[in-house]
Amino acid sequence: MILRAVVQRVSRARVTVGGEVVGQIGPGYVVLLGVSREDDEAAADYLAEKVAGLRVFEDEEGKMNRSIQEAGGAVLAVSQFTLYGDVRRGRRPGFDRAARPEQAEPLYRRFVERLRALGLHVETGRFQTHMEVELVNDGPVTILIDSEKTF
Repeated sequence: MILRAVVQRVSRARVTVGGEVVGQIGPGYVVLLGVSREDDEAAADYLAEKVAGLRVFEDEEGKMNRSIQEAGGAVLAVSQFTLYGDVRRGRRPGFDRAARPEQAEPLYRRFVERLRALGLHVETGRFQTHMEVELVNDGPVTILIDSEKTF
């Protein structure tokens, strides 16, 4: 189980599909989520809990010491199979380790629902659709997380 996430602290973000805004947040996180063939529900739950508990918002002393819940932020979760792009050989990425859509979508949905169950407001992109993701990275703060604890 090696679910991957790129978590970016943002001041605002939105996802559009065909010119229509399908998800939008103010301060919070954009989470780009990659699902591998080996992932399961436990990995999705672990990653959601890790994201919810990250302390990367500044406290009164300017230290990154507050969670997204304490900061009153929201999450924009976007499925991104390209996080499993393998470029170790050649120039064109291979995606053999990425989960097939029929496996990835339920785990992506579980990740989103787990974040909501933890009390977060979550907006989403549209699964298996070409999206335009706009964001203003705040800091910048970008954190890599995976369920194998590689990062």
